[in-house]
This record gives sequence, C-alpha cells and structure tokens, in this order.
Amino acid sequence: MKILFLGGNNSRVLANWLTAQGEEVTYTEKRISLNDARELNNQMIVSYNYKYILSRDILDLVEGNAINLHISYLPYNRGADPNIWSFIENTPKGVTIHYIDSGIDTGDIIVQKQIQFNEEKETLKLTYDILHREIQELFKRNWKKIKSYEIERMAQIGEGTIHLLKDRVFFEPLIKEKGWDTPIKGLREKYHAKIGC
Repeated sequence: MKILFLGGNNSRVLANWLTAQGEEVTYTEKRISLNDARELNNQMIVSYNYKYILSRDILDLVEGNAINLHISYLPYNRGADPNIWSFIENTPKGVTIHYIDSGIDTGDIIVQKQIQFNEEKETLKLTYDILHREIQELFKRNWKKIKSYEIERMAQIGEGTIHLLKDRVFFEPLIKEKGWDTPIKGLREKYHAKIGC
C-alpha cells in the first residue's frame, strides 16, 4: 500500500516499521500541499505527531482514508497537549487511532485503549513515553485490519474536551521549574491551587 506518513517527534520509528512490513511509505514532517499530495498519489495517509491541519481537499485525494494516532482517550483531550490536560482535568487517559475529518480529532474511532497511571509516582515525561509506546503497539497489533478496513468505525460519543496551543498559558507556569520531570501529583495540586478549587 502507498502511504503518506505525516510525522513529528517519536514517529519515524513507526514509519520505518511500516516500510519493513512491505508498505511503500513516503515520510515527511513538513507541511504538505495539495499539489504535493496529488503528485504522491497515495492510497492512505497516516498522521502521527504531525503539527499541521490537513485540508478537506487533501483528505478527498485519499477518499477519507486518512488516520491519526492521538495520545488521548477520545473524545477527551482533543487537540494540543492531551497528556497534560488529562491529568489537570482528571479525564480518562489513553490512546486512540481515528479517521481524520474536518474537525480537530473528531473523526470516527478505529481502535482505542484506556491506560491507568500511578499518579502518586509518575512524571509527565514518563506518562508521555508510556502513551507513545502504547499507541505504537496498538497500531502494530491492528495494522492488518486497519489497512483492509476490517475494523468497524465508531462515532465519538459525548462532547469530550478540546484544548488549543494557546491554552498552554494555563499550565506553563506550573511546569516551569521541572519541565517534563514535573510529578503528576504536583502538577494537579498546583493547577487547582491556581484556579482556587
């Protein structure tokens, strides 16, 4: 299968895995234009840690066969920084592979997995690494069924939550001191102290 793999940090390893499975993969982290996508003539788009929104025209080129790997348990924490928001707002944590539509992480779910963490001991970095390991394994286990469209699509149920890059102003001061080594428990306590609840 000809796949356009749109990536970012932590994603090239999965693109290489697809190549090892015999797929014809074009990998990029750059913003893809409609002309670029048209010339590549791919059958599917896989997006993982890609920072750009795909236009409807690009999605139409692959007839909607575009999927995204997102490190949240959709419909919760669509958009930016899903791992951090799942702890701040105490929403379900996990990973989801879903179809891409014109919204932000609103497409039908292909497969997802809920994940539990020890919030008394773990840091943002550790939980982030766990989520990426889990979504890569979920993708590998289900790839054959994903590429043959054997998995029934599931509409997202409920309103869920969404956060944009600009929402970082709410938590950046809370992780300034330790960055990604910030303990989950400490992050939540600081956030609730800040908002007064």
